[in-house]
Amino acid sequence: MTEDLPPDVADVLDALLDADDPVHAALRAQVSHLSVSGRCTCGCGTAYFDLDRPAVRPAASGPGTVVAAEAQILTEAGDRLGEVLAFAESGHLSWLEVCSWSDTVEVTLALARRTLRR
Repeated sequence: MTEDLPPDVADVLDALLDADDPVHAALRAQVSHLSVSGRCTCGCGTAYFDLDRPAVRPAASGPGTVVAAEAQILTEAGDRLGEVLAFAESGHLSWLEVCSWSDTVEVTLALARRTLRR
């Protein structure tokens, strides 16, 4: 089952993908063609994508699977809680992953969304 791209996923992709970077600009152009095909069951917010590949051009991110963009999730004091990563497979956005480095704070896509917009 797929769903349209939820606002939390779209916002985090917008924050991660720098429009001035040519690879990121090409990946940004794919966002309107993405849908969510699944989510991690732990509640972190990791999202797996379906992409209408014939409708978009691949980014020059290289062959295979790569981390196309990443950002650390920090507290206001600058402590590292985790990171959020956008993966591309052969130039196409494939999933958005939330990783926790904290034993005390639940690191989620919602938290990433808030901290990336500071």
